[in-house]
Amino acid sequence: MSTEIIDKIKAEFGDQVQDSHAFRGDQTVVVKRDCIYDLTRFLRDEPSLDMNFLMDLTAVDYLDKKPVRFEVVYHFFSLKYNNRVRVKVPIDEEDCILDSVVPLYNSANWYEREVWDMYGIKFKGHPNLKRILLYEGFKGHPLRKDYPINKRQPLIGPLN
Repeated sequence: MSTEIIDKIKAEFGDQVQDSHAFRGDQTVVVKRDCIYDLTRFLRDEPSLDMNFLMDLTAVDYLDKKPVRFEVVYHFFSLKYNNRVRVKVPIDEEDCILDSVVPLYNSANWYEREVWDMYGIKFKGHPNLKRILLYEGFKGHPLRKDYPINKRQPLIGPLN
């Protein structure tokens, strides 16, 4: 099984890579959050990788996992080489902030806003980090597993 992309990431980022695996053609790396911007730029700009398409950016809440509750997950694709890689970044609940990759991939703009809206993970350097699916007065982040399902929200006024 090919681990070519993983090997290149490990060669470039060394101990910033916490874990990696390949399964049925999917290559995944887990990296420290401090390197996400540089890693993303490397994936995009390295000619042998040319990951020019950010397919998705989302988050996962592992409520009872300690010490790191959240993972932000990126899916990159190379149109030129027909390759893909998944990048996971563990995020601590007490310090829910990660560098924005919007300057590198404009499509990250809405993805990062959705992750902020649903999970409460902030993206440092985002050009317009505000709610995208819910209204501004909404309290909390509903995809967090500890969000109360019966929580009442403030009224937003009459619907016309």
